[in-house]
Order: sequence, then C-alpha cells, then structure tokens
Amino acid sequence: MDPLWATIAEFWWIGPTTIGTGTLGWLGLRRERRERRRRIELDAARLELRTAKRDAATARAAVRVARAELDRLQAERTTGRASAAEVAAARRELDRATDEVRVAAARARSRRAHVSAARAALPPAGDDAHLPLARVMSAHDEIIARWMTYETDPARLIAFPAMTDARQPATAAFLAADQVARQHRPATAHARVAPARFTAYRDAVAAAGRAFAVAEAEAWRQARAAGDAPARPQPGDPDAGSTGAPVREQWTIIAQSLTQTALARGTEALARVVATRTSPTARAAASSGTGSGTGTAGDPDADGGDGRRVWPVPGRPRA
Repeated sequence: MDPLWATIAEFWWIGPTTIGTGTLGWLGLRRERRERRRRIELDAARLELRTAKRDAATARAAVRVARAELDRLQAERTTGRASAAEVAAARRELDRATDEVRVAAARARSRRAHVSAARAALPPAGDDAHLPLARVMSAHDEIIARWMTYETDPARLIAFPAMTDARQPATAAFLAADQVARQHRPATAHARVAPARFTAYRDAVAAAGRAFAVAEAEAWRQARAAGDAPARPQPGDPDAGSTGAPVREQWTIIAQSLTQTALARGTEALARVVATRTSPTARAAASSGTGSGTGTAGDPDADGGDGRRVWPVPGRPRA
C-alpha cells in the first residue's frame, strides 16, 4: 500500500473530529452571542450599579477628607494660624461633600432598583422580538413616526406649524436630542453592542422622548392660543381627543375651515378690486379719455381726482 494512503487510513478520524469540534464551537459562540443580546439590559444595569457604588465610595472619602480639614483649621484657629474665613470655607466644603454623599447614595439605590427591574424583564430564550435593544429601537421608531405625522399630514402641518419649525426652541431641542439618539443607534437589533453603548442609546432615546413631549405640548399651546387646535389628546392615546372624538377628523375639519377662510378672504379682495375698477369716477375717466385731474387717458401715469391711477380702455384699432 502507498505510504500516503496508509497514513490517511491511520489518521482518518482527525478530519471528522476537527469538523465536529469546529461546529460545536460555532454553535456555542452563536448561543453565547444570543444570550448576551438577551442580557444586555441587565449587564448595563449592573455596570451602572458598579459605577454608582464607586462614586458613592469616592464621595464618602471626600467627606472624610473635608471633615479632617475642618478639624485641622479649627485647631489652628485657636492658635491664630487660621482665619475665620478659612474655617467657614472648610465648613462649606464639608457641607457640599455631605450633599454629594446623599446624591451618590440615592443614585446607587436607584441603580440597584434598575438591576432588579432588568432582571425581571429578561425576555425568554429565543424571543428575539422582545430583546432589550429591539425594545429601545422600537421606542425610538415610535418617536420618529409621531414626529413625521406632523411633517406629512397636511392638517397637522397647518394646525401645528411649530412642530416643523426648527427656529422654535422646543422643536430645536427635540431635533438635537433625536440626532444624538441616531448617532448611538446600532445598525440592527441583533448587532453586537457593549453595555456602555446600550446605556448611552437608551438614555438618548429617553431624552428624545421627553424633548418631543415638550415640543408637542408647546405646539399645541400655540395652536390653542391661535384658536386652530382641537382638544388635547389624553396621554397615551395620540389619536383620541379629550371628548373621545378622533383627532384626525378634527384636524380635517380644521384644514377645511382654514381653506374656506382663505377662499373667503380672496373673494373679498377680488370684490374690492372689481368695485374700484368699476367706480363712477373710473368709468367717466375711461369714457372721456381724461381724468378729473391733470393726466390724460393715454398716459398710464395719469390719475383721477381721488388719487387713483386711471388706465385707458383698450379699443379696436381703426382701419
């Protein structure tokens, strides 16, 4: 037998073993990534809790340092080597450090509650539709969709122009917050993101939601002040007003009312123009060829006695 084939026959099991090991490794890596996506919110909450605990420990150390500095200055004050102003400044620094400890402790308690909430909200294994990143991206998409209705709905565009005017401070603040959220947004809900990036994106989406609520409330306030807005919808129901009637129908009525008002004003302006052209002074000036002033009918700059300009009436040229 050929030595090469003899070697292959002796070590034939290496190939299947390598393939099997690689397959198992790939499946394990895929499962690990899926589990990481499922626990990303919990991991982010734990990271925030560790950061809050570290900040609280730093704040407590700063309190100890400030208290020791105050004790030193008070002791030196008795010997005249420290002034009253220095002692007062040290006492203010101790008070500030004590306030920082209270804030850091409250933040740590809040982060601990976030960890418990994230653990309770863990989606079941294999439920890709309710992954934490997918939920945040869905909330971001909902905010964008709500704002886009003010851009694409003609009735809303007429009734609430402040929502599309970047010169309005509240609208500009929302657009800036949404831009920050877009910068932190991953490509897909299955993208690999670190807990810190997930936290940044989640906080940016929450800030954009708050800014949108402020901008929407300001737009409704301006519309109500102008008398062009229907009743404000109840919270959580953007399509229903306080009376239960659909707001979209009210917006349609508003757009029709504004259109009728514009047509009525245009008709009145046209009627005034026609009345001016057909006034007795203008007809007399047109028939006689001269105005009651010093101008002539052939002169476009001639005016009548009432100060209005009289234009000649066109006639058929003679042969």
